[in-house]
Amino acid sequence: MQPKIKVFLADDSGDKFFGEGPYQLLKGIEKTGSLRSSASNMHMAYSKALKIIKQAESALGYQLITRVTGGKDGGGSEVTLEGKKLILKYEQYSNACKDANRRIYKEIFEN
Repeated sequence: MQPKIKVFLADDSGDKFFGEGPYQLLKGIEKTGSLRSSASNMHMAYSKALKIIKQAESALGYQLITRVTGGKDGGGSEVTLEGKKLILKYEQYSNACKDANRRIYKEIFEN
C-alpha cells in the first residue's frame, strides 16, 4: 500500500482549472515551441489542449501562452513569463503536498 494524491487548482466555484494535464501541456510547449506538438505528444487533440489552456487563462486572468498562427515560417506557441512562474509555483506546491502526504501516511499507517 502507498499514498497517492492528485494536486490541482480550482476556482472559487470549486471547478478544477489547473493540474497535471495543463502543467504537462505547458512543459511540452516550453520543450517544443508548439501547443499542437505538446498536445500530440500527450495523445490529446489540439482543440482539447487549446480549450484546457483557455480555461486556465480565464480562471487565472492572464495569458499562459502566446500563439503565432502559421504562415511562411509556420506558427508556434511560447509560454509567457506569468506561465513560467505558474509552472514553478505549481511544481513547488505539488512537491510540498506530496511530501506532506508521505509524512502523514507514515504517521497514521506505519505506527
